[in-house]
Parts: sequence; C-alpha cells; structure tokens
Amino acid sequence: MRALAFDSSGPYVAAALFAGGDSHVRVEPMARGQGERLMPLLEELLAEAGADWSDLTALGVGTGPGNFTGIRISVGAARGLSLGLGIPAYGYSLFDLSPGETALPAPAGMGYLGSPGSDPALVPAAEVPPGAWSPLAAEAPEALAEARAELVTRMAEAALAETSAPARRPTPLYIRPPDAAPPKLVPPPRLP
Repeated sequence: MRALAFDSSGPYVAAALFAGGDSHVRVEPMARGQGERLMPLLEELLAEAGADWSDLTALGVGTGPGNFTGIRISVGAARGLSLGLGIPAYGYSLFDLSPGETALPAPAGMGYLGSPGSDPALVPAAEVPPGAWSPLAAEAPEALAEARAELVTRMAEAALAETSAPARRPTPLYIRPPDAAPPKLVPPPRLP
C-alpha cells in the first residue's frame, strides 16, 4: 500500500510518497510554474521509489490556506488522478494536520489562524498568540523546505491510514474573500 501526497499552495511544489514507514520526499521552491512542474515532479518521485501510478492506493492533497491558483492546481490534479486511477483522494488543510492552534502569514500584515476541526479566521498578525506561528511561516528557505517536507509526509501517512474510510472529495480552503475587481475602464462600444 502506497500513498502519494502533494501540495502547491505556496511558492513551491512539495510531494511525498509513503509506504510502510518508508518515505520519499521532494520540495522545490518556485514562485511560478507549479502547474507545469507538478505532474513531472510526481512522476520523478514515483520513479525514484521504483513505483508506478498503478501501485498507489491513496492520494493526499494540500487544500490551503495559501495561493488561490496553487491550491486549485493541486486539488484539480488530485481529483483527476483519483478518478483516473480509481483510488481515494483526501484533502488536508494545514490546520487539519496541526496539533493545536496554528497560524500562517497572510497578505497585508494579516495571519490565518485555526485549529483542527475549527473554521480558520483571518486576523491581524499582531493578534496571533505567541508560539502559534507554524514552522511554515519560516523565512529561511531551508527551514521552510523542511517544514513542507514534513507536512506532505504527514498528508501521505494520513491518506494511507484513511483508505478504509469513505473518500472525502478534496475541496479548496479559501479563508479570505476574493480580491479581484472588475476593470475600472469602460470598454469601447462594439461596432456592428
């Protein structure tokens, strides 16, 4: 039994293949291009472990919080792979896999704050309790890569443990409302 987990909700692509206590993990920092890199990275990870897509029994995927596009890339890939391979996919937010109240940095001096089983909130960073910041808030690239590797490994372990439970369709976790706005310029009139 093998589980593959992956996440691209931030400026990286992270993946872990977990089987019977043995794990293979890859984390690649990148500001853009996660959509083009995710599937080749997963294939490389499988090859490195001497595995094939048909060897997988479960998928785990990061559902956020994080970058809108990055979350959609991972969740869409997990849903497609689940359907194509006929295996269950399980979605996990950072808060699902945290031991308690945890915070992540959000844009504009804010923080995402939540705990397992609760609805996360967007709060001013100054209101985040001391010690609640996740290791994923680290600024050092090495610390961030290590924290991401640990997170996707925990996702793969959790997915493997859940294979007897009904699959939960992975759903993106969006905490802050959309900030897109219609253009302010009036388009030119259409000519017949």
